[in-house]
Amino acid sequence: MPKTIIVSNRLPVKIQRVQKKFELKPSEGGLATGLGSVYKDGDNIWLGWPGLAVNKGEEREAITDSLISMNMRPVFLTKNEIEEYYEGFSNETLWPNFHYFNQYIIYDDAFWAAYQKVNKKFEKALEQVIEEGDTVWIHDYQLLLLPTLLRNKYPDISIGFFLHIPFPSYESFRLLPWRRELLEGMLGSDFIGFHTYDDMRHFLSSVNRLAGIGNTNGRMKVGNRLVMADALPMGIDYDKYADAAAHPDTLSREVRYRTSLGEVQLILSIDRLDYSKGIAQRLGAFEKFLAENQEFVGKVSLLMVVVPSRDSVPMYANLKSEIELLVGRINGRFGRINWAPIHYFYRSFPLHALSSFYRMADVALVTPLRDGMNLVCKEYIASKLDQNGVLILSEMAGSSKELSDAILINPNDEGQMVKAMKEALTMPLAERKSRMQIMQASLRRYNIHAWVKLFMQRLNYVKEEQENLQTKPLTDLIKNEMLKAYKKSKKRIIFLDYDGTLVGFKANPLDAGPDKELKGLIYDLCQDKKNRVVIISGRDRQVLHGWLSDFPVDFIAEHGVWNKKQGGKWRKFVEVDNSWQEEFYAILENYVNRTPGSFIERKDYSLVWHYRKVETGLGELRSRELTSHLKYVSSERDIQVQEGDMVIEVKNSNVNKGLASASWLKQDNFDFFMACGDDWTDEDTFMAMPDSAHTVKVGAASSSAKYRVKDYKEIRALLELLVNR
Repeated sequence: MPKTIIVSNRLPVKIQRVQKKFELKPSEGGLATGLGSVYKDGDNIWLGWPGLAVNKGEEREAITDSLISMNMRPVFLTKNEIEEYYEGFSNETLWPNFHYFNQYIIYDDAFWAAYQKVNKKFEKALEQVIEEGDTVWIHDYQLLLLPTLLRNKYPDISIGFFLHIPFPSYESFRLLPWRRELLEGMLGSDFIGFHTYDDMRHFLSSVNRLAGIGNTNGRMKVGNRLVMADALPMGIDYDKYADAAAHPDTLSREVRYRTSLGEVQLILSIDRLDYSKGIAQRLGAFEKFLAENQEFVGKVSLLMVVVPSRDSVPMYANLKSEIELLVGRINGRFGRINWAPIHYFYRSFPLHALSSFYRMADVALVTPLRDGMNLVCKEYIASKLDQNGVLILSEMAGSSKELSDAILINPNDEGQMVKAMKEALTMPLAERKSRMQIMQASLRRYNIHAWVKLFMQRLNYVKEEQENLQTKPLTDLIKNEMLKAYKKSKKRIIFLDYDGTLVGFKANPLDAGPDKELKGLIYDLCQDKKNRVVIISGRDRQVLHGWLSDFPVDFIAEHGVWNKKQGGKWRKFVEVDNSWQEEFYAILENYVNRTPGSFIERKDYSLVWHYRKVETGLGELRSRELTSHLKYVSSERDIQVQEGDMVIEVKNSNVNKGLASASWLKQDNFDFFMACGDDWTDEDTFMAMPDSAHTVKVGAASSSAKYRVKDYKEIRALLELLVNR
C-alpha cells in the first residue's frame, strides 16, 4: 500500500545518552505535532538525522531499532558532516542569505561539497524505503537539492517541498555561487510551498531569471512536467496551547510567578538566540520607551526569554554578550529595589511555564528583523483565554500577513516600536478583546492540521493535473482508429496551427512559407467537401493570406483577433484596444538595441520579440530580463506576456485561439473534430474542443491534447493518411 514519507534535517525526537544507553523521547515542536497524524499512521515514515553523531555500529543499530518502532528512520551524519553541511552551508551560507544578512555569509566550497554529499546521503537512505506509489514530503532549506536527486531516480514519484524560512529576493539570492543548482534542486518537486506570497513571488522571479522558466499563477513547465508553487502559511496546534493555558500546572505557576513579580504590567519576549530576531533592537526600543515615558517606570516589566542556540559560534556568542550588556545597562539605569525593568532568562522552559508566561503577559513583543513565519505570536494568541492581551508584531514576520489585527511595526523603526508599546499598554479592554477575538478565530480555523491537509490536497491536485496533461504517443493503432472515425464522419472540422505544426521554424519567420508538399496536402484536404479546414495561427493576417489564399480554407489569424471564412472578407473577432503598443514597442526596441540578432514583429494587436538568431546564452539571458520587465509594467493592465519558442509575445488578455475556435464549432453540426498545434497558444484551442475531438500536440511538453507527435513531419504524415495519399 502506498505510504507517505516525511523528510527533514532533524527527526522529531530527542536522544540522550544515559550511562551506556540511549533514551529517545518524541519532541513537542509545532511541525512534529502537525505531522504526527501523518507519520504515525500505518506504514508512513519520518526520515531524518537523529541529532547525535553516532559512529559505533552497535549503537546505530540500537537507535535504528528504537526509531523504527516510532515510525522513523535515521540518516546518520558524521561530526564533520554536521559541522560543514549543517553548521556550515545550511546555517552560515543559506540562513544569512535567505534572511537578508548577506554580510554574514561564508562562501566555502568545502561547505558546498558537504551539502551536496549529505543531500545525496538522504537520497540513498530514501532508496531503502521508497516503493511505487509513495509520496515524499521534504522540509526546509537543509535539503534543497534532494527533490531533484530523488526525481532523477524516481521520475514518477510524488514529491512535495515546504520552505519554512523566507525565500529571498532575486538580488539577494543571486549572490550565491550555487544559486542555479539550488533552484534546480527545488524544481524536482511537484508542489513547492512557502509561508507567504512574497516568498513565493521571490522564488518565481529567481526561477524565471536564473533558470529561464516562466510561470502562470505559480504554475511552471519544468521539462515536460507541471510544477506548482503556492503560499500556505503554517498554523499551530491551537487546541494544544489553549488546553495548556487551562491546565492546573499552568495556573499554579502563574500564581507563583505573579506573586514574585508584583502588580506590574508585563511585556513578553521569547526568541531563539539569532541575529535575525532583532533582540538587541527590541531592548534598545524598551530602553527608549522607559526614558520617554517615566510614568511607566516601576509599573511595566519586560520578561525576556532567549532560548540557547549555537552560542559556541563566535557571532552568536557576541550577540549573547551584547544582549546581556544591554539588559544589565537598562536594569542598572532604571531598576529599583522592588522592581526590575527586565527579567532575563537564557534558557528554555517547559510548555506549562511558557503557557503561564503567555497568560500573564499584557503584551507580546514579537519583532524579528526577518522571519519565515514566527509561531510564538500564534501561541500567545491561542493561550489568551480571557482575550485580554495585545500583540505587537513585526511586519517582517510571515505571520503578519495573517494577523493584521496586531499592532504591526517596522522593527528597524525604534520610534514606532516605542509608540506601539505605549499604545498596547494603554489600549482599552474592549479593543483588546475585539482584536484578540478576530485573531483567535483565524488561528483556530487555519491550524496546523488544516495546513497539513491543505498541503497534501495541493500536492495531490498537481499530480492529477500532471496526469491530465500527459499526452499519449500517436501510435499506429490510434492512427487507424482516427482514420476509421474520419471515414465514417459526414461533416469534419480540422484546425491546423501553422508554425511548428505544418512547417518547421526558420531563423527568419518570413522564410517559413508553404513548400510544395504542404500545398499538396492542403489542396487534397480541401478537395473533400466533407472537410472544413481552418488555419489558426498567431501569424499576421496578411502573411497568412499571401501564402494560402489560393486554397478554400478559413483563417483565424493573430491568435483570434482576425478571422476570414473562405470566400469572405477579413473581420475582427473581438474589438481590442491597441493603444498600449507604442509604449511596449519602445521597451522591445531597447532590448533589440542591446541584443544583436533579435527583432520585433508588429501585428495589429500584438508585438513579438524574436531571438532565434541571437547568440546562445545571450538570448536566454535577455529573454528573462525582458519577460520580467514586461510583466512588471503590465501587472495592472489588461495585457498578457507569453513566452514561446524563441519568442516573447505581448498581447491583449482577451485575445486567444480558444475563443475564436469555439465560435467556429458552433457554425455547423460537425461529427469529426481535429486540432493540431505545437505551443502554449494552442492549448486554448485544445481546451475548446469537445471530448470526442482528436487533438494532437507537436513536441513532448505537457498538454491538454490527447496525443503527441515528434515534429511537423509527423503531422504531415498523419494528414497524408487521412486523405489517403
